[in-house]
Amino acid sequence: MKLLYLDCSMGAAGDMLLAALLELHPDREDFLRRFNALGLPGIRVSAEPSVKCGVRGTHVAVRVHGEEEDDVLHHAHDHDHGGHPHDHSHGEHHHDHDHEHGEHHGHGHDGHGHDGHGHHHHTGVAEIFGLIDRLDLPEQVRADAKAVYTSIAEAESKVHGVGMEQIHFHEVGTLDAVADVVGVCMLLAEIKADRVEASAVHVGSGQVRCAHGLLPVPAPATALLLQGIPIYGGEIAGELCTPTGAALLKHFVQRFGPIPPMTPIASGYGMGTRDFPAANCLRATLGESGEGAAQAAELVCNIDDMTGEEIAFACEELLSAGALDVWTTAITMKKGRPAVQLSCLCRPEEQEALTAAIFRHTTTLGVRRRLWDRTVLTREERREETAYGPLRWKRSAGCGVEREKAEYEDLAAMARRNGVSLREMEDRVYREKR
Repeated sequence: MKLLYLDCSMGAAGDMLLAALLELHPDREDFLRRFNALGLPGIRVSAEPSVKCGVRGTHVAVRVHGEEEDDVLHHAHDHDHGGHPHDHSHGEHHHDHDHEHGEHHGHGHDGHGHDGHGHHHHTGVAEIFGLIDRLDLPEQVRADAKAVYTSIAEAESKVHGVGMEQIHFHEVGTLDAVADVVGVCMLLAEIKADRVEASAVHVGSGQVRCAHGLLPVPAPATALLLQGIPIYGGEIAGELCTPTGAALLKHFVQRFGPIPPMTPIASGYGMGTRDFPAANCLRATLGESGEGAAQAAELVCNIDDMTGEEIAFACEELLSAGALDVWTTAITMKKGRPAVQLSCLCRPEEQEALTAAIFRHTTTLGVRRRLWDRTVLTREERREETAYGPLRWKRSAGCGVEREKAEYEDLAAMARRNGVSLREMEDRVYREKR
């Protein structure tokens, strides 16, 4: 299994994710050429070498009409942005809102951007979706980009107590952030990792200056986006995780925690702009994972007052909610009552959600938990054309063994179409394979 692991020990921002993933792409120049040809108005993205604390990586520069967003905003407001309390430590600026409760994420000043004539330019969510829809993108990339922006707009609307349609973003910041979001979605689609995991997210510390005063780190919209994600602060003053970075992590990352057992293939370093005692970068590691040590949580409860149909339904719902496996065991409870023990195996980080699902779909009054160490084999699936139609094959390997078997659902469909038994159909496809 191809695993992508993101080290967010210096936070996460859209441009840093974009740069780290770009370093993992097999043909960076071709990607940048295709990206710049998408049709984002006035946008030009380039990759530049950068060194932080002796570590060499890539800084992605997003230029809007020939200027990076920092340059545009500095020129518009004619003051030094570098030492401001709300200067993003990663150099990403975005989401400057123009409504009653306007909050400036990442700008560090109290005015909206202007053009040379003092006019305001702001963009709503519908306009952003229209822009994304006009780009020549694969449908999955388009859907991912719009989902990320939806989560940002939902967070902003909750923070400010207005509808999503009233959320507006500063034009320059919008183009910059759309480039980051679309670029990250494209790169993840082309890297084709089977699973994305990440560390806990370092959010920084202190306060950020917004339109109406100082707010604690992380800023309110970022804090909403990070709900359910492990975060921590530290001695580094500043906002290390931006709303764009938080939204991208929330959409793509399937597990947050320590780096799992894996065999690294390549690493990419996406660099921020500011200098800190620690290297201001986000590291993306691509590797193979599957065989080796892992952990799983087992959730167990006893039930003596549910019908067989109700228990079967509960098992199906737990599997739909992400359980690795669900099974029942016949037991005898107090007073000699026949009963069922329901067991659910899940990833450790999903045990809270699945415990809630057990309480929702069963009559149990308590759930027991234990954590198991386990050894797992690598697993992969491929599709082949046969004389009887397409057939998926499942392969597992590791610890000196290798196995392959046909997917039951495909075999069953073939057997029904051909009017033969499942065993006969299996014999036919295995003979053809040999």
